[in-house]
Amino acid sequence: MFNSEKPNLEDLPTTKQLLRSTAIAAASAAAILVTVVLPAEYGIDPTGVGGAIGLAEMGEIKTQLAEEAEADRLMDIEAEDQSSLLKEIFGLFVGSAYAQDATAEESEEWRDQITFTLEPDASAEWKLVMTKDQTADYRMVVQGGRVNFDLHGHGSGQSVTYEKGRGSTGSEGEIVAAFDGEHGWFWRNRDDAPLTVTIQVRGDYAEVKDNT
Repeated sequence: MFNSEKPNLEDLPTTKQLLRSTAIAAASAAAILVTVVLPAEYGIDPTGVGGAIGLAEMGEIKTQLAEEAEADRLMDIEAEDQSSLLKEIFGLFVGSAYAQDATAEESEEWRDQITFTLEPDASAEWKLVMTKDQTADYRMVVQGGRVNFDLHGHGSGQSVTYEKGRGSTGSEGEIVAAFDGEHGWFWRNRDDAPLTVTIQVRGDYAEVKDNT
């Protein structure tokens, strides 16, 4: 049988060397956690590095999708005790009312208008490029169903949520930019049929971007 030689004591690392290696490994792990894992998985970016390399937005979307899925689950449980038929009729009625109001507005009052169709479980994202304290008005009309949306902004290593909607048939209001960056909507169709979203905007912003 082959017996390996026992190492000499002087060949083994000292306690000081082991502690130093452990400290270096712990510091490296902490750096990776703060600059990569937290921004990419949870949208938390204390150093701003995640935003600079595009990981923070990835984390925001993952967190947003997780929150959206949980909200949908709770909404489905609540919906079991209600009449789905009445809810759908009400949603279509409200959507039609929003559409009629939008048609009545003169087109020159709105600076930009975007219309798109979402298939079941499909998503879209549109943003306004704004500087801090700029204000934009918006009107959203949903036809043919209901949509989930998240109105938020990100930029300069920062992020903010202005409004969230579940099973929405329309919304209107204003965005006051909390910081320089992109501010707008993420939509997802959780219904089992296609729907159409129309968003009208006006006010202070540089451009409208399709981030889908």
